[in-house]
Amino acid sequence: MACIVSAMVPDEPDWLPELVLLEDYGGDWHTYVEAIYALFRAEYVEEAVQFQGLRVTVKRHPEISGKCATFWHLVSEGEIEAERLPDLRRCERILWPRSIIENSSGPYVKVWENTRRGGERRICLWLEDTEYLVVLACRNGYYLLWTAYCVTQTRQKKRLEREYEAWNKADAAP
Repeated sequence: MACIVSAMVPDEPDWLPELVLLEDYGGDWHTYVEAIYALFRAEYVEEAVQFQGLRVTVKRHPEISGKCATFWHLVSEGEIEAERLPDLRRCERILWPRSIIENSSGPYVKVWENTRRGGERRICLWLEDTEYLVVLACRNGYYLLWTAYCVTQTRQKKRLEREYEAWNKADAAP
């Protein structure tokens, strides 16, 4: 009897970096934040990231505790800047946005543009099966890494799917 090998794409791409866990730093929050900030600086500040041939930069201000605004948007949540709270799931995925941006033309990432986010043009890169979204803000001649977060709520997933489908329909229209 022959083995049947599935040709389906696995749920998680092999290019996705390992999670950076708090427990790997002895559970010490301060050490962990410093470590993930060092990774953030190496991946997004010191080494250029590109999306569709344009540079992706970070928002440096306002700095909080000596760390730039984009870092805090990648590792915390909340509507009010001064009241954002750390989110361990976001912290663990500090390396994911770069990989998603760099692999956005492949089969795993849904990419679309919308203007409903903050009233400006934003690019959404959704790793749907892994429940993670990266958002880039469009600027004149470059992109700004705006935020990234886990998408686990059914309502959020349905909203993103509707946005993606609406963009696809509008893009396909003559």
